[in-house]
Amino acid sequence: MTDVHDRVSTGIEGLDSVLNGGFVPGRAYLARGEPGTGKTIFGYHYLTAGVENGETVLYVNLEESVEDVKANARSVGFDLEGVEFLSLTPDSEVFTESQSYSVFGANEVEAGAFNEAIVERIEALDPSRIFIDPITQLRYLSGDDYQFRKQVLALQQFLGEQDATILFTSQATPNNPDDDVQFIADGTLDLEREHATRTVSVPKFRGSSTRSGEHTFRITDDGVRVFPELQPGKHSQPFTTETISAGVPELDALLHGGLERGTVTVVSGPSGAGKTTTGTQFMKTAAERGERSVVYLFEESRETFLTRSEAVDIPVGEMVERGTLAIEEMDPLDLTPQEFASMVREEVEEKGTEIVMLDGIKGYKLALAGDDDTLVRRLHALGRYLKNMGVTVVFVDEVGHVTGDFQPTEVGISYLADNIVFLRHVELGGELRKVIGVLKKRTSDFERTLRRLQITENGIEVGEPLSNLRGLLTGTPEFVDGGDGKS
Repeated sequence: MTDVHDRVSTGIEGLDSVLNGGFVPGRAYLARGEPGTGKTIFGYHYLTAGVENGETVLYVNLEESVEDVKANARSVGFDLEGVEFLSLTPDSEVFTESQSYSVFGANEVEAGAFNEAIVERIEALDPSRIFIDPITQLRYLSGDDYQFRKQVLALQQFLGEQDATILFTSQATPNNPDDDVQFIADGTLDLEREHATRTVSVPKFRGSSTRSGEHTFRITDDGVRVFPELQPGKHSQPFTTETISAGVPELDALLHGGLERGTVTVVSGPSGAGKTTTGTQFMKTAAERGERSVVYLFEESRETFLTRSEAVDIPVGEMVERGTLAIEEMDPLDLTPQEFASMVREEVEEKGTEIVMLDGIKGYKLALAGDDDTLVRRLHALGRYLKNMGVTVVFVDEVGHVTGDFQPTEVGISYLADNIVFLRHVELGGELRKVIGVLKKRTSDFERTLRRLQITENGIEVGEPLSNLRGLLTGTPEFVDGGDGKS
């Protein structure tokens, strides 16, 4: 396999990572997809990266004029100054009565004039990078499939003798598939677009391993950015296993000291039970130790979170100013799981974040456009990555029932958790009150009772164990041994 240090950069943030460093030098690669998937913009990146590196680069354009190519490039933020062109684009005069056309006359095509033009230009320039866009246009220029295959084979032979690295595009249709150009490529980038989501995958890449899966990408005013599929097993760092206090003695008692660093905790409960506040309490204590946390808000606004937290004595505004807390308000309808994972990785690997909270799971699920199995798989990958990096994770999960039969999580994610902390509304003495308990803790023992929970202007208050009640998880508990429910 080629050393990653010898690779040719694609010029696209994230794509080089998918390709284990970039293209293998001296080989040919195919970017294929329907119109509008971004193939030509990938070529802009590839060529301009070469120019910035002081290389000679050649753009062979078969569909648009040089003026149109440059104008289109400028519209998405690319200046093609320094790029050499070979324009083989037919104009309106080359159409015949049969509506077929060729940049050359019929006898010239038979003689391989198209390939000769490319050979002449490449030999004159000796470029290190070549971009041919799109090679399937040659099918229409050639007049029939036989001539097309003949020219593609001749082109393959010539390009194989060059030191240049080649990227070419194809545009398949049901009547004209691009199987006959795929075989000449050493690697293939499959670009797809479904609604607002764009993906790139790499089904073929000779001479190297690549990152499997569908990697999403965005086209912005600055070009393309690829968000690779998260592979948690490839990421880890040493960390000290220790218990993290919530800063509330009674809550710590429930958890036998607190949460262990590098574990995943699900905080579940119905709306208004105090899930977000409970998770934020751990970040407040972390900030007092000088540690950084981040909360991703999928179901409420940043302003609402700030107001609610400040009202219960969690100074999130001050934490943000000191850099010990980041608050990210997410739009799940404009987000992919791969993009979100990239955001989390940046927080952890570049900013040293030690606690990550997702609030909440239902909002995150909207970004997946999938079923519960997809949700569990994505959360498992994200949670495993964060655990490998020594990050403490809090997933906030809202269950639908305010009272009634106990349900630990809404979408079956309990097996992902090292710890499950649940909150409930119960009726005591004709009043609706909150209780908190621990259902699961893998790394240590825990208290198997429930405690009264109150969210006050002074913060979280947790009472003594409610040992004089039974049926708490039904939502309508009963007193035993003369209890009065005031504990």
